[in-house]
Parts: sequence; C-alpha cells; structure tokens
Amino acid sequence: MVVIGLTGGIASGKSTAAHYLAEQGAHMIDADKLGHRVYESDQPAFGKVVAAFGQDVVGEDGEIDRRALAAKVFGSPEQLKRLTDIAWPEILAMAKGEIDQACAGGASVVVLEAAVLLEADWQSDVDEVWVVTVEPKAAIARATARDGVDVAAVQARIDAQLTNAERVAQADVVIDNSGNETELLAKLDAEWQRLQQAPMEES
Repeated sequence: MVVIGLTGGIASGKSTAAHYLAEQGAHMIDADKLGHRVYESDQPAFGKVVAAFGQDVVGEDGEIDRRALAAKVFGSPEQLKRLTDIAWPEILAMAKGEIDQACAGGASVVVLEAAVLLEADWQSDVDEVWVVTVEPKAAIARATARDGVDVAAVQARIDAQLTNAERVAQADVVIDNSGNETELLAKLDAEWQRLQQAPMEES
C-alpha cells in the first residue's frame, strides 16, 4: 500500500486532484473533515481545548463553539499555535486509524488530503508528498471567481501560507496546475499510472 500526502495552497487545484484520485479508486482521507470531528465532545482534544481556552468555548449544546474558539486565536500566532499543538496530533491519530483500516480492507493507494500537511510536519507519516502548485496571480483570479471574495482577502490567505517554493522543497511529486483542468488531469494520470506500475517494477 502507498500512502500519499496531498497538499497545496488556496485555489491550487488540490480538491480537483483529490476528486480525480478518488475516481481512480484511491481511498481518500480528508484532514479538513477530521479537523471538524476532532473537536467533538467524545474526542480527546475536546477536554484539552476547554482546559486551554476556557469553558466559554463550549456552546449550549455541549460542543465546542467554533466561532468562540476562533475569536480566541484570531490575530494571535501564539494562541493559534497553542490550538494547533492540540488539534494536529489528534487529527493525525485519527488519520492513522483510517489508514490502518484502509490497509486492512485491501486498499492499494491511500490519499491523505491536507492543506496543513507540511505545516503540521506529517511528511514522515506518508510515503509520498504530492504538492499541487499554481502561481499566486492565478490563485487569486481563481479564488475570487470561485468564492466571490475580494482580492485582499485571498492575498492575506496566500501570505499566511507556505510559499510554493517552500512546499516544492519538501515534495516528492510536484503537480504544476498553471494550465487548464485537462492538463492537470493528464499530469495526475501520469503519476497514477506510475503508482500502478511500481509494484511490478519492484517485483
């Protein structure tokens, strides 16, 4: 089994790549979805977050009020790190559990789609790091057209993320998405075919 860590910045095409790989039969794990589950009251991170940020982050329903929590970390790198130091290891533990289940179920390719893969230092927990890249100008144009947000908001998100160069430096596979979707899918298909041939080459 091969575990791929798939990452990329805003509007890079990471989600399109994930959808394509899922269509080919890869077992997909969405770290963003795990990131929502990790704060639920039956998860280990719940108590840690409440202890770190106060009982007032718990809503009337007994669950973490994500807006209240976000307000506590907004604009504070120290508080944000405090939160990610709790959440990221728990998300990784959940992902590892799913990887083990996929392996037991006979999956040959597992893809962990994670925007924060490199920031969270999960590279050593996957076999290959795939980075989807696009130039910032193209990312801004795509994000504003797709999400209806203004240029400044997209630029702020880009500035807060790793640069393409920083991602590429840690990548095993770089998927340049500066062209159209057809070109992106062709590059993904070439890498998928490589994966399918790898066991035969090794045997």
